[in-house]
Amino acid sequence: MTRIDAKFAALKAEGKKAFVAYLMAGDPDIETSLAVMKGMPEAGVDVIELGMPFTDPMADGPTIQHAGQRALEHHQTLQQTLDMVAEFRKGDQVTPVVMMGYYNPIYSRGVERFLKDAVAAGIDGLIVVDLPPEEDVELCLPAQAAGINFIRLATPTTDDHRLPKVLQNTSGFVYYVSVTGITGAQAADAGAVAPEVARIKAKTDLPVVVGFGISSPEAARTIAGIADGCVIGSAIVKLIGEGRPVADVLARVRELAAGAHAA
Repeated sequence: MTRIDAKFAALKAEGKKAFVAYLMAGDPDIETSLAVMKGMPEAGVDVIELGMPFTDPMADGPTIQHAGQRALEHHQTLQQTLDMVAEFRKGDQVTPVVMMGYYNPIYSRGVERFLKDAVAAGIDGLIVVDLPPEEDVELCLPAQAAGINFIRLATPTTDDHRLPKVLQNTSGFVYYVSVTGITGAQAADAGAVAPEVARIKAKTDLPVVVGFGISSPEAARTIAGIADGCVIGSAIVKLIGEGRPVADVLARVRELAAGAHAA
């Protein structure tokens, strides 16, 4: 059982929904992002998604694109991102950490080396946006063999023919993308999301967590109420990009977490 499995089992036993929070590693610098990361569990975050800065993101809206650019301008590397997690683990051995991003940096490092280093750092899961199920042999299967969950995205265009393929080697949880498009572009519609979550849950025992288009405590409560939890990223990253103090960012995270947990 991974930390992700244990967290969702504990939340289910408590009758609670999961709050998953995203931040970009190294944005605007490694010290600030590490401080936000360290404060997230106490602010109510159940699972941390840590973005890997990359020059050519496909699924990220302007807010997260700019965060990645700021991180890269401060020379954030994949090694530094792994080091951030290792530093976080010195004080927290419980909160799951999922690395989210694109395959290029992992490919450049080498899959075997990356997975060895990820396990050593304390990574629990991977979301790699540009690796479809047809490429599972590249990273998904080796990651699972190493004890790291590989979390797949399902979208509004994942029809009943495609869904079994998407779910086949997914573990940890299923990430349902609530909108057709990029992060932060439009608001999630609970009326449209609910039947899609039900459709996925009919095909898997994994938790289904909804992300994209959620930016307020009220939206977090609504969306978490029809799924096993929700993900918020752009609303948090936006505050970091505005140069808000870490304490202010974490105060907002606490409000968003309270919304999800009220579901």
